[in-house]
Amino acid sequence: MCIRDRTKGGNQLNLKLEGKNVIITGGSDGIGKETARIMADEGAKVIIFARNVENLNKTKDSIKENTGKEVDIYSVDVKNEKNVKETVIKVVEKYGNIDILVNNAGTSSAHPIMNITDEIMNEDLGTKLFGAIYMIQAVVPSMKKNKKGSIVNITTPGGKASGANTIPTSVSRAAGISLTKAISKELCEFNIRVNTVCVGLFKSGQHRKRYEVRLKDEPSLTIEEFYNQLGESVPLGQRVGEADEAASLITFLSSDVSSYTTGTAINVDGGVSPVV
Repeated sequence: MCIRDRTKGGNQLNLKLEGKNVIITGGSDGIGKETARIMADEGAKVIIFARNVENLNKTKDSIKENTGKEVDIYSVDVKNEKNVKETVIKVVEKYGNIDILVNNAGTSSAHPIMNITDEIMNEDLGTKLFGAIYMIQAVVPSMKKNKKGSIVNITTPGGKASGANTIPTSVSRAAGISLTKAISKELCEFNIRVNTVCVGLFKSGQHRKRYEVRLKDEPSLTIEEFYNQLGESVPLGQRVGEADEAASLITFLSSDVSSYTTGTAINVDGGVSPVV
């Protein structure tokens, strides 16, 4: 495997994704977008599912400009089982099969227990847990037919070691890690691998929104200062991660280079998590 050196402007990981059909949910921003870009650059046919049509189109144009590769886009709400299944059928009819699924949809939602409502729980679990289940159920028949497949679920280290005031994200991510382990054993006989990448603090759209909220009270705060403050608690470099640092690992686990790896939950968080 050739890992690219970002300081030298390298682009490819050389993971042999040519001819692979990939669905990435939540692929119009942040880690999902960067994963789509890297996989497209590696030769995969990338299909992005996300809700916001404007962001989808911007991502498609950005990847085309950056890599010269076309990605396919679909407006999909992964909480909607019917929407998921109907769209995956369209994708399979168009491309023949699905080789890789990256379940990346979902943003952080963290509250104290006394503030939790049905609406908060349903939104979070609907996207991060049930959305992942619906996507897996939709793509597995194609993978079984192909006698091969790779699924990567994006979770967080908080699903292993939860902190205070982290519900519902810590709950849904713990469920996602458990889901990964369970179905990795179930799908082994079909040569379908299932892993999860547990992501920590990364530059993303949700953090940009938090920065914009802080700007109302701190108009002189720069985005660099904001990220520097966020990264102070990170042991490795006291910094927030770049999206490609997670996307490269996701791409590796999706590829045949990791063909003997399944049922794993790998932290990529700069050493923050107290557990492996």
